[in-house]
Amino acid sequence: MQSISLRGHHLFCLLGYRGKGYSDSFCTNMTTVYETLRQQPQTMIEIIEGPDVICAAFPTDQPSHCQNPSVYRKDSEILGVLGLTIGSRLRWEELCSLVAEAIEPSDIHRLCYDCPWELYGLCQEGVANMREAKALRALP
Repeated sequence: MQSISLRGHHLFCLLGYRGKGYSDSFCTNMTTVYETLRQQPQTMIEIIEGPDVICAAFPTDQPSHCQNPSVYRKDSEILGVLGLTIGSRLRWEELCSLVAEAIEPSDIHRLCYDCPWELYGLCQEGVANMREAKALRALP
């Protein structure tokens, strides 16, 4: 079975992903991860500390934020709310159920207030969808 390593805050970024990102190559990578999880919800997720498969595609011509303290804060707080730790392993579908039970759309503002994507409301929509459908939406 395939396994994907993700850092804490990317669990929420994936819920809100709608095909937009930092560059074409970043979006191609993010779409690949997203579609794998959408189509194969039994995929194992390993929670890691620091840069992951999504960070690996961050454009080199832009200032990286992957090592910023604010990003590590988001990782830690999100994992704490979900009751997960570095090294936790669970299927994506189990993670979706955890999010649906533990997170309200309004929690995104509190947990991700310093994320430049927060103001678009995509992750709030993603959490609302997860609470209702317990699965990722088809991309537009």
